Amino acid sequence: MCGIVGYIGYHEAAPICTNGLLSLEYRGYDSFGIATLAPSLSVYKHLGKISDAKTSASHLTGTIGIGHTRWATHGVPSEINAHPHLDEAGKIAVVHNGIIENYAELKRGLEERGVVFTSQTDTEVIPHLIAEKYSGNLFEAVSGIIPLLEGSYALLILAEGEEKIVAVRKGSPLVLGIGDQEFILGSDALPLLEYTRNAVYFEDGDIAEIGRGEYRIHNTGVPVSREITEIEWSGDEVRKGGFRHFMLKEIYEQPDAFANTLSSVKRCSEIVDSIKKARSITVVACGTSANASLVFSYLMESVCHIPTRVVLGSEFKYFPTPGTDLVIGVSQSGETADTIAALKLAKSLGAQTIAVTNVLGSSITRVASSVLYTRAGPEISVAATKSFISQVAAFMQIVNLLTDHSLEAELAEVRRYIPDVFTIDLSKAVDICKDAATLLYIGRGMFYPAALEGALKMKEISYIHAEGYAAGELKHGPFALLSLETPVIGLCFSSTVYPVMMSNLKEVKARSAPLIVIGKEHDADLEEVADVCIMLPDVSEYGSVILSSIILQLLAYHTAVALERDVDMPRNLAKSVTVE
Repeated sequence: MCGIVGYIGYHEAAPICTNGLLSLEYRGYDSFGIATLAPSLSVYKHLGKISDAKTSASHLTGTIGIGHTRWATHGVPSEINAHPHLDEAGKIAVVHNGIIENYAELKRGLEERGVVFTSQTDTEVIPHLIAEKYSGNLFEAVSGIIPLLEGSYALLILAEGEEKIVAVRKGSPLVLGIGDQEFILGSDALPLLEYTRNAVYFEDGDIAEIGRGEYRIHNTGVPVSREITEIEWSGDEVRKGGFRHFMLKEIYEQPDAFANTLSSVKRCSEIVDSIKKARSITVVACGTSANASLVFSYLMESVCHIPTRVVLGSEFKYFPTPGTDLVIGVSQSGETADTIAALKLAKSLGAQTIAVTNVLGSSITRVASSVLYTRAGPEISVAATKSFISQVAAFMQIVNLLTDHSLEAELAEVRRYIPDVFTIDLSKAVDICKDAATLLYIGRGMFYPAALEGALKMKEISYIHAEGYAAGELKHGPFALLSLETPVIGLCFSSTVYPVMMSNLKEVKARSAPLIVIGKEHDADLEEVADVCIMLPDVSEYGSVILSSIILQLLAYHTAVALERDVDMPRNLAKSVTVE
């Protein structure tokens, strides 16, 4: 989940590495560190966010450097456990994203040979192993120890006395930006944007040597070439643009993200055709992507009559159902380890695979048989907002195309009405939510996954315990929680489920729970039952799923702001989950 960055060129490396790490901080922010060559190796580490100490590495000099921002896996957050990690002589520095699964065995062997470890991390075995092989050629030493490492990793490595960076990828993302006589590396393309739009996405097994003005890549000992790709995102897209938080900016970008995704899917006729031919579909995803996938399952089964199940990426390997002829993996980052592993297993079982992702060149695009890009643009805040809406847009457009444009009018109205949602006053609902210890979100049909996603957003960024339920499940246990201290947020729109949903809301009120209801404007019945009624434009059921999801994003955001939470970087979380 960590972020790594490297630079070699003619500018001072430390400021470039610092800025690069700031753009990658969504991947982890427990601690950070930078190492530079000038020509000796200098290292600075800091416990906490780089955004809180962004000038602290300014004393490092040199035009070659590597950096790391950490999401702790092995070892508590501390300066000792922060990267870069060094060999005993302090001549070799390594930053690492991923997990070395056999580190304990490697560590025991090194300790038996007299090596003394200073950290609790799995990463520290790497510089010690390199040091044992090193005889003046870093590329050869790294190539020699890579077969010993099991797990996933992206590595950037420096050695005192060599003006180069050695980069390695296996299972974790790594991108090389190609500038004018300078190179910058990153866990994704964001650190590159200020310097170049030309990028090389490393493949699994690649070992690269990046020097001054040139680079070479080997894979399994053989020289290889990789295509240079133009990065589609711009630097302006990854700045706050006057918004207080990236999350709020990204919520306001949803009209364009929704429209861009509809256009993107319309150009993917081959993928839509392959979905149409499927006898059954399994969708694998995690977190927010799983909630978007549940909307898809409702649509596919009710509108297209194609059996569609949703399985969490981490659970797929326990019941993969070999008979499924199409498996769709959904991942905003394209790096979600569990989802990628599920797609690999599905391919081994003979299933056709499709990836739905927002990131060009991400790992999942190399696994799937075909790829559908959502075109949401860069999303910096850890809590997914516009990527969720884009995934739902993609799924709705697929259903629209499968049914001869039967949803065309509904999709057109959504973008028109999204901006109206931004102006709705949520202050009364926020006042109820911010003082709660537990919140329950309820909905029926497609509004059930919307409730799940609303609860996920609230717990992620406000730290209030929140759970989403199908409204019919309240009587099967959650009713025991209802009291004056347990607010309920209900999604109730005019549809086939409206009468029974109204009954559920009245049952909630009968148990004295504060009730916030989201429904369509001019619904007098809702105003009568609810303590706070949030009225949305009168659109179709499909449009209401989108608009209500955005309201729940805004409710979570304003509640978190009221509680003075770190909205963009909630505790213990990272944007890209690259470990299983």
